[in-house]
Amino acid sequence: MSHKLLTFFKTHVMARLLCNAVQRNCLTKNVTTSSCRKVKEEVSKLLALKAQLVTEDAGPQKFTLKTPKGTRDYNPQQMTIRNNVLDKIITVFRRHGAECIDTPVFELKDVLTGKYGEDSKLIYDLKDQGGEILSLRYDLTVPLARYLAMNKITTLKRYHIAKVYRRDNPAMTRGRYREFYQCDFDIAGVYDPMVPDAECLKVVTEILEALDIGQYILKVNHRRLLDGMFEACGVPADKFRTTCSTVDKLDKSPWEEVRTEMINEKGVSPDAADRIGEYVRLNGSTELVEKLLKDEKLSKVKAALEGVEAIKTLLQYCELFGIKDKILFDLSLARGLDYYTGVIYEAVLTQPIKIGNEEQTVGSIAGGGRYDNLVGMFDSKNKQVPCVGVSIGVERIFSVLEAKLAAGDITVRTSDIDVYVASAQKNFLEERMKICAELWDAGIKTEQSYKKNPKMLNQLQHCEENKIPLAVVLGDSELKRGVVKIRNITTREEDEVPRNDLVQEIKKRIDNLNLNQLNGAT
Repeated sequence: MSHKLLTFFKTHVMARLLCNAVQRNCLTKNVTTSSCRKVKEEVSKLLALKAQLVTEDAGPQKFTLKTPKGTRDYNPQQMTIRNNVLDKIITVFRRHGAECIDTPVFELKDVLTGKYGEDSKLIYDLKDQGGEILSLRYDLTVPLARYLAMNKITTLKRYHIAKVYRRDNPAMTRGRYREFYQCDFDIAGVYDPMVPDAECLKVVTEILEALDIGQYILKVNHRRLLDGMFEACGVPADKFRTTCSTVDKLDKSPWEEVRTEMINEKGVSPDAADRIGEYVRLNGSTELVEKLLKDEKLSKVKAALEGVEAIKTLLQYCELFGIKDKILFDLSLARGLDYYTGVIYEAVLTQPIKIGNEEQTVGSIAGGGRYDNLVGMFDSKNKQVPCVGVSIGVERIFSVLEAKLAAGDITVRTSDIDVYVASAQKNFLEERMKICAELWDAGIKTEQSYKKNPKMLNQLQHCEENKIPLAVVLGDSELKRGVVKIRNITTREEDEVPRNDLVQEIKKRIDNLNLNQLNGAT
């Protein structure tokens, strides 16, 4: 309790006690009149002090202004970068026929629990809300499965871009947050093996090519192969999932650390761990597939053979899509989420990104796989709807582009305004407003100063700072002649055009500007 609050409490109690005593004793005449008067005076002082303390405590509270841990605000430049990235991603999703859906930001806790393996501890639980135990969504995949089961949908190609929440240790500079965006593309339905899976990989390559943030490789593996590998190495079946979660750490930790965890925490024998180590070091392409098909241990395990055959088919389809050179068959890829049942994949930047004079390692920027049993978990009759999908790690992409912006490697225009209506003299507000209305009605992105008599220099500086390409400049002599000036902000050239032809002339110049940008002209 604060000192001020304690003083207030004592004062309040003393005042009430004294007040009661005065009333009681004065009435019974046990004290003199002068004594009563003195006591009343003291009570009045205490009550006045109480009122003063209440008034002081009623003032504004002092607190630290900050965003919660693992979250952040986004300024106009950062939002422009984000919107540009998301626009390119959505263009690819729609090119492949995906439809957009949305789901609540929170789900019933029972929907989310038991789907994420060891990562379930990262789920944000909410307080009891009217009898419903809720949690913030951890990803967009489990809500999709719930959506499919609840609505009895058996075929869907959808994309979903929304925020998800994880009670993780944030690393803000590397795009790791507690609140962040996911961009998901999923295909649900019964189809021939590896056909939709290969298209998901094609979608990833198209997105990364469109964003052009660096060289990348798409690692692929198969959960059936992993399970078969664990079985062949002597890992008990009940330890497959936890062992898989440990192998998933190989992209961040050296093999020795992973081996130690596997033995000491997951209960895998040292011999089994060493045999696993021999396999997870392998990566390649078609030649590795052929090698594994002839492997003495794996060839005896049905699950392993099924996984290798599936990868063989996937590589064939990737070659037909023209992306095989981007694919790396990597046995160390595990992806720890429990719901994966088939092919799994992850896109990784192969080189550090140069930002200013420094290089930054980014790592994984997309991941996904097949999950054939997840929808059935929510269906009363356990009806399965096979699914495969991918999630783009846009936060890491955002972080790279924002760092490039801060280093001056890229520039961003935060406003789409094409025309600024300016006046060179005073008392032109009404005419500026009329022209703005005409341009807005014609669908032209336009703005003006909100001051009645702005200085010409300030208006032109505003255009330069916000990269507004054109300005309509009004002057008394020009309007009397029925013309206005159009100024190219970059070249500073000015031309007079008839006032009545202004809209048509502005549209023509905007089209020319867009054409020059399309052709790479400056």
